[in-house]
Amino acid sequence: MDHAVRTKRVYDPKAAGDGTRILVARLWARGLTKAEVALDLWLKDVAPSTELRRWFAHRPDRWGDFSRRYILELQSSPAVGRLRSLARAGSVTLLYAARDRDRNEAAVLAAFLNDEPSKAGH
Repeated sequence: MDHAVRTKRVYDPKAAGDGTRILVARLWARGLTKAEVALDLWLKDVAPSTELRRWFAHRPDRWGDFSRRYILELQSSPAVGRLRSLARAGSVTLLYAARDRDRNEAAVLAAFLNDEPSKAGH
């Protein structure tokens, strides 16, 4: 990857160094308008499947299994290629709505794209 992919909570303000801001969730963040988020792309297809998201339910005890299952989904996702292309072209920030800044879909996805499997919950 030419540029490291970063993550940021969607509720945090936009910063100059964010580059391309991509929401990587299937559901829109509660209480925000699209203008407030200032995103460049909403890539629902790269988010965890509805079944996996519901099973995980942001339970810390399921984090390792969630990460492994999500990586399996990512390995067959055509949307990952689009993200890799964007990251080669410039800075990318993956936006997420979860309260947990360390255990969320964007953290797994960023580690996957940055080729850092140890940070993806393994």
